[in-house]
Amino acid sequence: MHYDGLGTKDDPEMGVECMKKILDTDSPEARHLKFAAAYNLGRAYYEGCGVKQSTKEAERLWVIAADHGNPKASVKAQSTLGMLYSMSVLKDLKKAFFWHSEACGNGSLESQGALGVMYLYGQGVRQNTKAALECLREAAERGNVYAQGHLVEYYYNRKFYSTAAAAAKRITENDDIDLLAEVTDCLPTYVAKGVAMAAFYLARCLQHGLGVPQDPAAANKYYSKACLLDPAVASDLELAANLGRI
Repeated sequence: MHYDGLGTKDDPEMGVECMKKILDTDSPEARHLKFAAAYNLGRAYYEGCGVKQSTKEAERLWVIAADHGNPKASVKAQSTLGMLYSMSVLKDLKKAFFWHSEACGNGSLESQGALGVMYLYGQGVRQNTKAALECLREAAERGNVYAQGHLVEYYYNRKFYSTAAAAAKRITENDDIDLLAEVTDCLPTYVAKGVAMAAFYLARCLQHGLGVPQDPAAANKYYSKACLLDPAVASDLELAANLGRI
């Protein structure tokens, strides 16, 4: 409560001290709080909020919170480790796949979408399109926008332009990234990436009349939307388009 300012004045330092006490205590009454405390303390170290920033300490605490994939531990920590090991600083895609698999098995929607992408592109696991589509479609149906964006890309690359455009149109109708993230319990960054992907591919369809009537003005609107939501995603896709890869 002190850390996030819930029902009290925001005091990250006090929040960190409280979480450390919970983690260090041997009291049976606090046992059920230890996994949550380790996860949130890991957040504090990762963000450098109330404590000196340390990715390594965040990793150590999240491993404690994840507890070898225990479904009664912190599923959020399991999913977060999957994300952490997908990043350049501590990149280890086999570890990322392991933790996303554990989290997905324990109900994480975010990790289900991430697993689908890893299967689709053979990241940390042998490429398996069937498993990828199963994960992506189920995650998309449950509201994972990142999974929805990758399905749009898959349909477009397979030349299912009408399907890609229709799905992309649905995805881009909701601009409230923070609300979508809250409802689905997915990171806003990845929600924005999913919508940006959908907007870019919808723009491509509108620009070239693929599966929808050609509409250059609407195409420009969606290209701009993709750039605003995630400039890096838009830039990568633009480069791929210029090189004839999409």
